[in-house]
Amino acid sequence: MGVQVGLRERKKQETRQRIADAARRLFAERGFEAVTVAEIAREADVAEKTVFNYFPTKEDLFYSRLEAFEEELLEAVRARAPGESVLAAFRAFLMQPRGVFDFRASGDDAEATRRLHAMSRLVTDSPALQARERQVFDRYAAALAALIAEETRSAPGDVPPRAVANALLGVHRGLIDYSRGRALAGAPASRVGRELRAQAKQAFARLERGLGDYAVRR
Repeated sequence: MGVQVGLRERKKQETRQRIADAARRLFAERGFEAVTVAEIAREADVAEKTVFNYFPTKEDLFYSRLEAFEEELLEAVRARAPGESVLAAFRAFLMQPRGVFDFRASGDDAEATRRLHAMSRLVTDSPALQARERQVFDRYAAALAALIAEETRSAPGDVPPRAVANALLGVHRGLIDYSRGRALAGAPASRVGRELRAQAKQAFARLERGLGDYAVRR
């Protein structure tokens, strides 16, 4: 029975990934607004209903990876070592070598630059994606604030946990906006990666002055 359950779950994950990959290909080729869910279903060789079973809205297809990001972020803060602040845990998580932070100058610069430019243009050209992105970050902020409030035993409605959560996520949002702006200005991915790391260090250094001793794990 366990083997059967495992097989079903793996097939579900494969189907979900196939749908998401098909959606991203079509979005990159034609733009988010021009692609229909029916076209995505045909590209992924599934029924349109199946797409909605995995992704309630079209925007979810584009931002499907953000669910895992939220879970990983909260777990990184929750599992931080004794003596480590929320800011330190958030900084270490955000600056892990992945995405544009993982780019290393090599023969892949042209392809990485093409992908970065395409994704940046895709979002900036779509009011629907921008609106969903704001919703996602608002959800991140609420979840992180709730975790901080629980750990600091804050009273219901206290402002500091929410203020801290929004400050930390403000760095993340600022870095995303910065990378898109530089990409649309024509900067290669290798340069954007270096600039982003420098910008992140500066931003976190500023926050360290006020939040370095806040919510330190006992």
